[in-house]
Amino acid sequence: MEPLSWFEIFTRVILQFMPVWISLIVLFTLSMVYKRRLGLYGKLFDSTIGMIGFALVMFWVFTGIYGAMDMIITHDPLAQVSGMKNKGPGTALRSPDEGQYAYYLFGGDNLARDVFSRMIKGAWIVVQIAPLATLFAFMVGITLGLPAGYYGGKLDTFLSFLANLILAFPVILLFYLLVTPEIVETGIPSYMATVLFVFPLIFVGVLLNSRYKTQPGLRTPMLIVVLGIMGWLYLSLISETGSKVSVLPEFMDLFNVSDGILVVFVSVVFVNSPTVFRIVRGLSMDIKTRDYVAAAQTRGEGPWYIMLWEILPNARGPLIVDFCLRIGYTTILLGTLGFFGLGLSPESPDWGTTINDGRRLLQVYLHPAIVPALALLSMVLGLNLLADGLREESLRD
Repeated sequence: MEPLSWFEIFTRVILQFMPVWISLIVLFTLSMVYKRRLGLYGKLFDSTIGMIGFALVMFWVFTGIYGAMDMIITHDPLAQVSGMKNKGPGTALRSPDEGQYAYYLFGGDNLARDVFSRMIKGAWIVVQIAPLATLFAFMVGITLGLPAGYYGGKLDTFLSFLANLILAFPVILLFYLLVTPEIVETGIPSYMATVLFVFPLIFVGVLLNSRYKTQPGLRTPMLIVVLGIMGWLYLSLISETGSKVSVLPEFMDLFNVSDGILVVFVSVVFVNSPTVFRIVRGLSMDIKTRDYVAAAQTRGEGPWYIMLWEILPNARGPLIVDFCLRIGYTTILLGTLGFFGLGLSPESPDWGTTINDGRRLLQVYLHPAIVPALALLSMVLGLNLLADGLREESLRD
C-alpha cells in the first residue's frame, strides 16, 4: 500500500476526531443559547480570545476523555509494529491484521509505536493530573491563605515563612529527590500525600459548618454524609497495599494510584501551594477592610464564615484566572518531568516522555517529537487565552 498524501492524512485525522468535533459543537451551542444564565462562564462567550482559548482547552479535554475510551486512537500506544520504526506520517502497515487500522497517521517513533495514538493517550494523562493537582494546590493555598491574611500577626508570619521556604527550594532538585528510590522506600511521598490531600476535607468541613452553624439539624447529617464520602475517597487515594501508608483493606480501596503518578501529583501540589497561598493571603488582606466585611462582623458572624462566605466569593475573579494559568504551568511542569524521566514510567505516552524519546533523532526524524510538542503548545496556549478572556470578563463583573 502506498503512503497517504498530506491531504489524505489531514482528512483521516479530522474523521478520527469526529466525536470531539460533535462534543464541541454541542457544548458551544448550549453555552451560547444559555450564556446569560451562566454567570462568569456565560460572559466568557462575549470575549473572542476567551472563546478561542476555551475551544482549544476543551478540544484536548474531550480528546483525552475519548482517547481513554479508545474511541479516537488507531493503535495500542505501547504496541510495537514490525517495520514501522521511524516511519513517516501516513505510512501503511506491511500486513495489518483484520480490523486493524492500516496506517500510522503521524508515523512511528524509534520503537515502532504509533505517534498519533501516543499523542491522544498523552492528552488523557494531562487531563487527569493537571486540573486535579491544581485543584488540590488551591485547596491547600486557600485553607491556609485565608486565615493568614485575615488574622495576620504570628500566624501570618509563620505560614508566610513556610511558603517562602518552599518557594526558595529549586523545583527540579525537589523532584529529583522525591523520585529517588531511596526516598520512595522511606515513604516520604506517601506521608506528604497524607498531609496535603487532607486539606479538601478541612476546607469542605469548615465551609459547611460555618454556613449552617445556626441549623444543627441540617448541618450535622450533611457533615456526616459529605465528610464520610470524602474521607473514603481520601483514604482510597493515599492508601496503597504494600506501601508505607496502607490503611484500607483492598476491597474498600477505590483507587490504585501508581507510585510514579503519586510522586508527580504530590510534587505538583507541594510546589504550587505556596504561590496560591501568597495570592489568597494578599487578596484576603485587601478585602477584609471592605464595608461588607465590617457589616458581617457587626451582625456577629464568625471569622470562618466571613473568610469563606464574604472574602472568598469576592476574590473569585483573580483566583479563577490564576487557576487557568496554573493548570498551564502544571501542564508544562508535567512535560518537563516526563522529559527528564521523573516520576512516570519510561514507556508512558505522556507528552514530555514522548518528546524526550523523539529528540534523540530530531535531526533526521522530526515527527515523533514535533507532534507532542505542538499538542503541549496548543494546550498551554488555550489555557493562557482562556485566562485572558476570564480576566477581561471578571473585571467587568
